[in-house]
Amino acid sequence: MLLLRSLLFYFGVLTALVVYAPFILGAVVLPLQPRFRVVTQWTRFSLWWLEITCHLRYRVTGRENIPPGPAIIMAKHQSAWETLVFQRIFPAHTWVLKRALLFIPIGGWGLAVLRAIAIDRAAGRKALQQVIEQGTQRLQSGLWVVIFPEGTRTAPGTRGKYNIGGAMLARKSGYPVVPVAHNAGEFWRRNSIIKHPGVIDVVIGPVIDTRGKDTAEINHLVETWIEGTMERISTLPASPGGLSSPPISP
Repeated sequence: MLLLRSLLFYFGVLTALVVYAPFILGAVVLPLQPRFRVVTQWTRFSLWWLEITCHLRYRVTGRENIPPGPAIIMAKHQSAWETLVFQRIFPAHTWVLKRALLFIPIGGWGLAVLRAIAIDRAAGRKALQQVIEQGTQRLQSGLWVVIFPEGTRTAPGTRGKYNIGGAMLARKSGYPVVPVAHNAGEFWRRNSIIKHPGVIDVVIGPVIDTRGKDTAEINHLVETWIEGTMERISTLPASPGGLSSPPISP
């Protein structure tokens, strides 16, 4: 049943994405704020359909920590799910991501329309400079910027190296950081089509004022808060490889 429900979910969201493609392309003529609202309507359906088909819901703690102006969201990255739900939680934003994602049919168009910061990870300092320059431009235009500091998806119970790109953007631009933790990977596992029923916890941390702090300090504050919160919200028992089986709800 889990497999059938998961396949039904994918069929629905992919069909909806094809139907919605003309609206995504047409939104490019709109100003940034209404453009974001139009493009992200597909995610509203996707999350609703996920709950209907796979019985996978979410709850958010810490909404009061969302500041009134643009900020840099530095978040845990465990699955594709958080890229959907952030569009329902946070104001208009864009992402720092690998350039190859822009070439995904339809979905990549939406990323381009929302002015994603597409980098070549192998470019080293050039990619870092791109994050700083384009990230600052996006923030100044009113968009928030989402960065996954570990760079790639991590399995539940594990952590990757926290790269300095987000922290350096925060230091150079002067914009605050909003740290975010969640346990989506326990239900929506990377490289698996199975979606397990349950409730994903999303926790939004207190705003980190980056003024007067260096890159290392900002990065340390982000990592300490996120990883500490991950330990608190995880529903899985520890295992030697950091991998456990997601809980199966009735």
